[in-house]
Order: sequence, then structure tokens, then C-alpha cells
Amino acid sequence: MNTSLDDHSSFFDSLPTSVRALEGIDARKAIGLILAVSAAALLFLVWLIYFKAPAATQVAWVSNLSAVNAALNTLSTVFLLLGFREIRARNFAKHMRFMISAFITSTLFLVSYIVYHHFVGDTPFTGQGFIRPVYFFILISHIVLSIFVVPLVLSSFLFAFSGKFSTHRKVSKWTFPIWLYVSITGVMVFFMLKFFG
Repeated sequence: MNTSLDDHSSFFDSLPTSVRALEGIDARKAIGLILAVSAAALLFLVWLIYFKAPAATQVAWVSNLSAVNAALNTLSTVFLLLGFREIRARNFAKHMRFMISAFITSTLFLVSYIVYHHFVGDTPFTGQGFIRPVYFFILISHIVLSIFVVPLVLSSFLFAFSGKFSTHRKVSKWTFPIWLYVSITGVMVFFMLKFFG
């Protein structure tokens, strides 16, 4: 990627003030807040999936949310790849729109995921044979890397919207492949549960 910081800065300066709202923010305090929010979200999800009993009342449409989750993960994957293509072409405005779209679809996924697990709880995998270790390898790697997605994504956006493009680029070199892997493997887990579990 041969994107110069001058190109980024001129693009940043052309953005509306509302988009540049993080320009004067204290990065250290913001990172501390991001880590605290990420840790709280992780603890909440662990409790929701593994410790909380499923809701006593069942809602018919909740069973469809696993497919909705897979669709949202697929959209996130598409937006991430399009955003990567645009940054390589130095189309900063398009890159920004695609990455915000990926963020929105990932956020909608998280909301849908929480609602689903509130009613359903943990979904056991019953498949046997060769597919079982494959499934658990994908699932465990998905879970482990998803722990890092929230702080990395929020940090990437923080540095982008505060005009710190050198730091944004360094963080995004980790954010992009991890976010992409988590989105793709989320879809894979859905299909493996559907067809083998």
C-alpha cells in the first residue's frame, strides 16, 4: 500500500467536523476505555452463553436468528474485502464507507447474537467422525480471535477518526486479517452446525 500520510491528511481535512469529532481526543484514555468496554463485553458474553439459563419463554422467530447472524457475517466479510480493495487503490472515501458498513453489520450481528443466545443458550455440536475436530478447531480459533476483534476494531476507528493515520495503519494490519477470519469462520460454524451438528 503506497498511501502517503499527506494524502490521508488532506482527505481527513476535507471531512465534515462531525466525522472528525475524535480529532482532539486523548488517545491513551480512549484506549483505556476501549479495553474496559471490550473486557466487559467479553465477560457478559461468557456469562450469557455458558452460565445463564436460556429464557423460559420461547419466541418462534428466534430460531431464524442463526441464519441472520450468518448473513450479517457474510456482509461484513464482503464489506471488509471491498474496503481493503479501496484502500489499496487509495480511494479513502470509499474505503471509509465500506469499513463503516462492515462495522454496522458486525454490530447488528452482535445484537442478533445476544438475542439468540438469550433464548437458546449454548448450541452443542453433535457431529461425529473427522468433522468433529475440524469443527472445534474452527470454533476455538474463532472464539479466541473474536476476543481481540472489539478492541482492535474500535482502536482502528479511533485512530482513523482522530487523524492518526500512521497508527491507524499499524493497528489495521492486525485488525483486518483477524476481523476477516472471525467473520468468515462465523459463517463456517453456522453451516457446520446446520449440516453436521
